[in-house]
Amino acid sequence: MKKSYEMDMCNGPLLGKILIYAIPLMLSSILQLLFNAADVIVVGRFAGHESLAAVGSTSSLINLLINVFIGLSVGANVLVAQYFGARKDEQVSETVHTAVTISLICGTGLIFVGFLLSGPLLRLMGTPDEVLPKAVLYMRIYFAGMPVLMLYNFGAAILRAVGDTRRPLLYLIIAGITNAVLNLVFVIQFHMDVAGVALATVISECISAVLVCRCLMKTDSSYRLVLSRLGVKAEVLKRIAKIGLPAGFQGAVFSISNVLIQSSINGFGSVAMAGSTASSNLEGFVYNAMNALYQTNLSFTSQNLGGGKYSRINRVLILCLAVVTAVGVTVGGGFVLAGHQLLRIYSTDPEVIRYGFMRLTIICGTYFLCGWMDVLVGSLRGLGYSVFPMLVSLTGACGLRILWIFTIFQWQHTLFVLYLSYPVSWIITASAHLICFLLVRRRLPKKDSVSLAKAA
Repeated sequence: MKKSYEMDMCNGPLLGKILIYAIPLMLSSILQLLFNAADVIVVGRFAGHESLAAVGSTSSLINLLINVFIGLSVGANVLVAQYFGARKDEQVSETVHTAVTISLICGTGLIFVGFLLSGPLLRLMGTPDEVLPKAVLYMRIYFAGMPVLMLYNFGAAILRAVGDTRRPLLYLIIAGITNAVLNLVFVIQFHMDVAGVALATVISECISAVLVCRCLMKTDSSYRLVLSRLGVKAEVLKRIAKIGLPAGFQGAVFSISNVLIQSSINGFGSVAMAGSTASSNLEGFVYNAMNALYQTNLSFTSQNLGGGKYSRINRVLILCLAVVTAVGVTVGGGFVLAGHQLLRIYSTDPEVIRYGFMRLTIICGTYFLCGWMDVLVGSLRGLGYSVFPMLVSLTGACGLRILWIFTIFQWQHTLFVLYLSYPVSWIITASAHLICFLLVRRRLPKKDSVSLAKAA
């Protein structure tokens, strides 16, 4: 009997299925982060703190330029999950082919955006002159791989929508090993510095994209990818954009606040930048572990909404909040306790470690608050509401951080005060999202849809 990778999220016990879904996704997200962490570790250990600062200074800008398009993959995930839960096979197929086509168009356009804007935007951020040439080179090579990066993200979003988080994990293991090996070869053997780590990342992303496309092309289910059917259905694109564009716009504006914070960090010099970069990479492991619960909630809520299982939506949210709290407190707290040892992986410079540990303590120690915020957003987007959480997040998190930079940070011009803007914004925004969810949930039926329940 052929093994099924799909998951029925609309029937049966929830906690077990949430964990089965979330754990491979958590590992996949962490492994994807290792692409960048491998870059940072290799350049930090074998190319010096200027190269480390160059790679680290690009992350917030890269996110700014690609988040709108990555947000569209959220729209594809929600739409495929809703149609899959409702057993609407033709609509699933139309959504898959539209989403894959969009990913290729967006990725190709981003090549030119990254090549033309990387230099001017890095200068605008106040990137130091000794770091700028390497940062520009890293970004231009990185953006050359945008079509395959987008293709993987959209393809993986489709697989997640039907409950498959195991095969994307396998593909990222293969790509991650390739990335790590090529990093060492290009930097240590060929002395390619930041160009080597960027090229290694692009090659590994090509591998993961090819594998996820092969998976979609070989399935016998409704989400099968057929190259001759590639194209954009206007109505499907409109629905994907309705959910995905607000999500992407929110991510882009979040990145603007992070760019402003990175610019503020740049003013403290390259050593402070290197410490922030090392800490930021460690934080990424905690964030990605928690973000798996956001994506889990998104898919489970979408499928149950499509399947008319309204009674399960609250339980999905409560369970995801409980799991994300456990993950955030355990992993974040563990990183703080082992902070000095972990930071030495990135640099042996005591000043770099000191700057990194200060940031790590503030952010990782309170990161579970960010997990609450994201899981609540997952419920709202899974229910088809994307503008609501966008407006709340832009006001509560982004707006507050920007206001913090121009007021409190100017009054107390220290990195400690700058980093404190994160936990303050998380708790305020999470509270606002909870109020929004309660308001939205009241509009939905309390009892399950009889016809859809029988069909299931």
